[in-house]
Amino acid sequence: MLSILTLIAGLVVLVFAGDYLVRGAVALAEKLSIDPLIIGLTIVAFGTSAPELFVSLQAAFDGVSGIAIGNVVGSNIANVLLVLGAPALLMTINCREEGIGKSLAVMIGMTLVLMAMMAFGGLSRLDGATLLTMIVLYLGWQIRTARSGGAVEVHDYHEDVPEVPQETWKTAIFIIGGLIGLPIGASLTVEGASHIARLLGASETAIGLTIVAIGTSLPELVTSVMAAWRKSAAVAIGNVVGSNIFNMGLILGGTAVILPLDVDSRVIHIDMWVMLAVSLLVVALAHWNVPIKKLGGAAMLAVFGAYILSVF
Repeated sequence: MLSILTLIAGLVVLVFAGDYLVRGAVALAEKLSIDPLIIGLTIVAFGTSAPELFVSLQAAFDGVSGIAIGNVVGSNIANVLLVLGAPALLMTINCREEGIGKSLAVMIGMTLVLMAMMAFGGLSRLDGATLLTMIVLYLGWQIRTARSGGAVEVHDYHEDVPEVPQETWKTAIFIIGGLIGLPIGASLTVEGASHIARLLGASETAIGLTIVAIGTSLPELVTSVMAAWRKSAAVAIGNVVGSNIFNMGLILGGTAVILPLDVDSRVIHIDMWVMLAVSLLVVALAHWNVPIKKLGGAAMLAVFGAYILSVF
């Protein structure tokens, strides 16, 4: 019971700390007159990935690579089946976003590169550096294309960060609180998840692929569900694609640079292929502009439920 409470407390702290860090960072960037484009593509994108980053780093430091790897692979699967499937029960999710094609290609390319790396049983520092280089190049391309008036349409970060503190003291509290809360939440999450895995006789990888992955995907899920509830024409596909790219490039890349990671055989033989399959599903939905309606959303959730059961 204590382990479950520890895990829940850790996930709650991660969600709130990540939200406060993003809002504080955006407020600081606005006070420094930083280009809104840069804020949206870097600060907000990094901030929303902060829970996954801190959990993976904590897991690596604790010697439980399974949680670090499972967190990212499981999050990428959840981002498609859960984050797109759940809001589709409330409203039809349109799958076309202007300029998404090249980002889809980047997502598939990074997925294939990551799979090739993991197939050898681990992620080295060189692998991590390669993934980090890919995410830096991707961000540079996004910024250059958007500034030149190209096809890339930048999502308005104020849709994701609606309440930004105005007072300087409040901005400082948000940033400091977020920076303090994230490692605390990550530590509690990894501790609770690891203990639950031992009690259930499950592997750390299984817990990372399921409980931890879903927990760190909560910000994206809540955002998508609330947007659907408000009948907002949210760019759901774009958010999923961006999140998956950051998970692979920033989270796993950054973690592997600091501490090389071992990859469980289950991930090599099953889970990374599921990640590729759902990534290709996103490509198909966007390319043919197939809307996700209630039946489609229910089917995606059913597949996700079946996948979760298969992990155990």
